[in-house]
Amino acid sequence: MSLRRRRELPADLRQAHDAFTAVLAEVEPAKAALTEVMPTTRLPGRSLPDALAEFEARLGRAKQEMRPWRVAAVEEAWLACDSGIDEALERAERLRASAPELGGFEGLLWAVGELLAPLEPFEEADRRFRALGRRSRR
Repeated sequence: MSLRRRRELPADLRQAHDAFTAVLAEVEPAKAALTEVMPTTRLPGRSLPDALAEFEARLGRAKQEMRPWRVAAVEEAWLACDSGIDEALERAERLRASAPELGGFEGLLWAVGELLAPLEPFEEADRRFRALGRRSRR
C-alpha cells in the first residue's frame, strides 16, 4: 500500500495498518519464494525443499507479527488471515513430511497452488483497509 492510502485511514487504524504492512513484508516474499519453484523456458526453477523452507520460515515470522493489527474494524479479515497462515503452514509441513512425487510441471503447479490458496484472505484484508480509508474521506 502507498503512504497516501495510509494517510487516508482514520488515525486509530494507522498503527494497525502499519502492523498489517509488516506482516505482508513476510507473506509476500514467502509466496514469491514458493512460486520460484516453477520452471521457465530459461530457468529450471528453485528446488522445492529450499523454497518450502523459506516459505515456512517467513510465514512463521508473519504469524508472530499478526497480533498488532487485530482491531475491531478488520477483525473478520484478521481472523481469516490468521487461519490462512496456520493452514498454509500445516499444508507445507504435510508436503515436506510426505515428500510425494509430484510428477512434473502440473504436479508442481498443483502443490504451489495448494500452499498459496490459504493466504488469499490477505487480499481481502488489503481491500478492507482501503475501504476504511475511502470511508474516512467522506
